[in-house]
Amino acid sequence: MTTGSRPVRWLIPVFLVIVWLGVGGVLGPYAGKLGEVATNDQAAFLPQSAESTKVAAAQQAFRGQETLPAVVVWTAEEQPGAGIGPTQQQAATRALASLKGSPGVVGEVSPALRSEDGQALEGVVRLRPDLGDGLADALARIEKAAGGVQGTKVQVAGVAASQADLGHAFAGIDGLLLGVALATVLVILLLVYRSVLLPLVIIVGAVFSLGAACAVVYVLADHGVVRVDGQVQGILSILVIGAATDYALLVTARFREELTLHADRWTAMRAALHRSAGPVLASAATVALGLLALLISDLTNNRALGPVGAIGIVCAVLSALTFLPAMLVLLGRSAYWPARPKQTGDRTGGPGIWSRIAALVDRAPRKVWAVTLIGLLACAAFAPTLNSKGVPLDELFVNDAPSVAAQQTLGRHFPGGSGNPAVVIADADRLEQVTTAAERTEGVADVSAVTRSGRPGDGPPLVVDGRVRIDATLRDAADSDAAKETVTRLRDAVHEVPGADALVGGYTAQRYDTRRTAERDRNIIVPVVLAIILVILIALLRSLLMPVLLVATVALNFVATLGVSSLVFQHVFGFTGTDASVPLYGFVFLVALGVDYNIFLMSRVREESLIHGTRQGVLRGLVTTGGVITSAGVVLAATFAALGVIPLAFMVQIAFIVSFGVLLDTLVVRSLLVPALVRDIGRTAWWPGALSRGPEPEATDDKVEDRAVRITTP
Repeated sequence: MTTGSRPVRWLIPVFLVIVWLGVGGVLGPYAGKLGEVATNDQAAFLPQSAESTKVAAAQQAFRGQETLPAVVVWTAEEQPGAGIGPTQQQAATRALASLKGSPGVVGEVSPALRSEDGQALEGVVRLRPDLGDGLADALARIEKAAGGVQGTKVQVAGVAASQADLGHAFAGIDGLLLGVALATVLVILLLVYRSVLLPLVIIVGAVFSLGAACAVVYVLADHGVVRVDGQVQGILSILVIGAATDYALLVTARFREELTLHADRWTAMRAALHRSAGPVLASAATVALGLLALLISDLTNNRALGPVGAIGIVCAVLSALTFLPAMLVLLGRSAYWPARPKQTGDRTGGPGIWSRIAALVDRAPRKVWAVTLIGLLACAAFAPTLNSKGVPLDELFVNDAPSVAAQQTLGRHFPGGSGNPAVVIADADRLEQVTTAAERTEGVADVSAVTRSGRPGDGPPLVVDGRVRIDATLRDAADSDAAKETVTRLRDAVHEVPGADALVGGYTAQRYDTRRTAERDRNIIVPVVLAIILVILIALLRSLLMPVLLVATVALNFVATLGVSSLVFQHVFGFTGTDASVPLYGFVFLVALGVDYNIFLMSRVREESLIHGTRQGVLRGLVTTGGVITSAGVVLAATFAALGVIPLAFMVQIAFIVSFGVLLDTLVVRSLLVPALVRDIGRTAWWPGALSRGPEPEATDDKVEDRAVRITTP
């Protein structure tokens, strides 16, 4: 805030508030429109270089156009001796035939095929992939038409049904998720700060930043620059609300602190921005650049989250450093009503819990860091037990989903891979050899070439550009580990056919390739993110040892969180595995956001150490930042926990990992481990910076320096 004549200096905050009101009014509605450009087509997020992706592209030539298969399953009603007879099979075939040409249905419709146990029928109806909200209606028409077969129960499985359930799961993402997140943040702020206006100002700023971020992402997605799915959409909302609130809390806490030292609100805000802008910008940079490191990923949805998340962070920090300061200057001490800060000269507002924690750290630093380190290592010991090979289909949705129940029914009466065959694309002149190799592969139940009629075994094979498509039905469920092992054997078998140039794709292959790619991404992206954070910390703290120490502690916090998550997922939530991308997402969020709190703490410790020496710097920094950082951590944890309202295992897993990890970092790592380590190491922790050399500044007395924070130790 610049100085000048009183009328002129009021123009700056008024102008900023007007600008942000315009942003909120014009761009705010985009927070509810992002779903219009989002896609939940999982095929759009396959690894670009994977074999299954090449097969998916080649399949389009055999279909004439891209389709979504809906697998209709009829089962005999539950009664002794019930079965499916020829009459019912004929009725089911006529029901499927009646769907040809109906809205959304593409090409030929398969006849109803009977299971070996005589208890079920199956048929495939292919739908257009661009039905959007009309997909649910198309599935309802299929179910209604198929429901006329007497003595049977009808269910719909397949990719179309799964995509419809995904759309239903994400249906409330614009309203429910955002409402829960904002309500949670508002309640916490009201309880912590006991102020009426301040929480509302912070919430409004967060909503404005979310509207701006969603508008930018909407335009980019609409022009095909980035891809957005429901997962990315939900994470963007939570990330912006959480980050904007965290940055706002740091600025408001510093402004309140400066108001205890200065009678003039302008002077207080200049001092607050001077001392808080650096840590806020550094924190935002760690998160934004950490997210942008996801661009290295070979998974399209990971790459999408990178720039989308970074855009959200930029908008959050812009709001926190422009709209919020302008509102605080205009409101002055009234922003904190009814607990208005008074000019007392005491930054901390008197002794409290953080003074006692600082006294504990000062009295026994080695014992404090040793105990916390042992506890974190004990939690980290369980990290290897976390299974990140993928979420089984029956665990994909937290609540019961019709597509999952239908797929389970299909698996009970037909080979486990029915409806989701492995797809082999090969040269037409090697069709017989490739088919033989596939049939001899352990775990393959049936092999048939796609014909011109679109039905296996019905006429000559369809040849497109000298290539044929062969469908291999697997004996095991398409999402099982056994099916993935079969795919690897099938690939080995068909790759060995000379001159066939055979490729194996399909649902199971896609899951396998996605898992392998996610593992590759972790091995590459994790070191890159750590390097980015390390460079930013070195520049901010002007030290080498301190940044290494901070990065090591947040990395340990992440591994400890994975250990606890593994136990909770298995024994509390009942998950047998996590999505392959969950560990990487958890790492990026936890490490980047965990460093945030250490940046807030250690930038203040450095500021105090320059005046009072390292020992007093650690203690004063812990006391002055303890309350605001803990509040920020609780807010961020509660915000990410809101992702749990979306009934998908992926969202629930991310919600728990980030929420628990943030609390562990805020309450243990930042509050105890880091301060105790720095207190024990002493000035050497700042090596090779200036603070590690020369005589330690002498601690000043409160009578001499009115900004000092007295730390009472035994």
